[in-house]
Amino acid sequence: MGAMAANRRILVASLVGTSVEFYDFYIYATAASLVFGPLFFSSAAPATQLVFSYASFALAFLARPLGAAVFGHYGDRVGRKSTLVASLMLMGGSTFLIAFLPTYAMIGWVAPLLLCVLRFGQGFGLGGEWGGAALLAVENAPPGWRARFGMMPQLGAPVGFIAANGLFIILGAVLTDAQFLAWGWRLPFLLSSILVLLGLWVRLSLTETREFAAALAEAPPPAIPLAELLVHHWRQAIGGMLGAITCFALFYIATAFALGHTTATLGLPREAMLGVQLGAILFLALGILVAGWWSDKSSPRMVLAAGCAITVPLGAVFGLGLAAPVPATIFVALALALFVMGLTYGPLGAWLTDAFPPRVRYSGSSFAFNLAGIFGGALAPNAALWLVTHHGVGAVGAYLSVAGVVSLLGLWVARR
Repeated sequence: MGAMAANRRILVASLVGTSVEFYDFYIYATAASLVFGPLFFSSAAPATQLVFSYASFALAFLARPLGAAVFGHYGDRVGRKSTLVASLMLMGGSTFLIAFLPTYAMIGWVAPLLLCVLRFGQGFGLGGEWGGAALLAVENAPPGWRARFGMMPQLGAPVGFIAANGLFIILGAVLTDAQFLAWGWRLPFLLSSILVLLGLWVRLSLTETREFAAALAEAPPPAIPLAELLVHHWRQAIGGMLGAITCFALFYIATAFALGHTTATLGLPREAMLGVQLGAILFLALGILVAGWWSDKSSPRMVLAAGCAITVPLGAVFGLGLAAPVPATIFVALALALFVMGLTYGPLGAWLTDAFPPRVRYSGSSFAFNLAGIFGGALAPNAALWLVTHHGVGAVGAYLSVAGVVSLLGLWVARR
């Protein structure tokens, strides 16, 4: 009974923590698509405000590898628990402070500068979050359950997204557009503090993972984990980065880009599109659950390869679903993309962590995951915007197809 209670506490800690982190991340993505352009980049032409807003969104992805290096260093030397607490505090504090930012109309160019600084803090904190949460689950998993335990941090993505978009839908229903633009957008950032306190309370009650404790008993930790990783495990690091690109591309095309495209270009109401995405995100959760079960029955590598392979033909038809302002076809396109994303995201917890030995596992999994976020996620909204402008929305699917091929290559590179 004690072991069951400990396992439940570990799974709740990995799920709650990543749910908080992803809630913080998604409210920024939603606000960047809806209001940050005119509020913080009003000096630019209206057509380029969304581009600048997406650029500030992408800034966090550049910070994530730095966060992965720093938090990975301490996670491999000091331990998983304390590092996870520190990453959550940094991410949550940066998000909370965004609620109090003055706009461009108030203080000029300093406003977007402060926004970018706090966005960098969000990304830096998230850089240490996912790898630690995945290790917390996988390194404590019973035999035969590594993938199902490892999928729990990934379930934080749909949970955080539902909380973020659900709150924006409620605000859209009770506030006028003028009220939302004036002050309503700040409320999700303020409310993030409640979730951060909940996440800290859960994580502070944890003990260190069994595999990390065993690794410390066997040998002292590496002096510089990242150096050991790049010297002895560079093939797994590069292959892991390439293998994780598809899940980022699928997600940010189907969320951040799709929201901006359908509201700004197709003219659909904001609340209607948030509702469509809220329904479609349930298919991401379903895909993650299927992937976790399937990975334990076969292997995480096989399931990830299947998801990447499906992405290649999916890209050929995805753009058609976003070509016209028809919510039903948009929903089908997003639901399909997010289900396949679940197949590529669900196995990552077990696949990436098992690619590295425990002594450099925090650094390795965080490094690969967050570099993949740059190439698959940070570039995705603006790349899709450029493709739509120059080649039509059908060309956006080509980005997804290429990402699928690149990740299949990564799986081959990372083979052990």
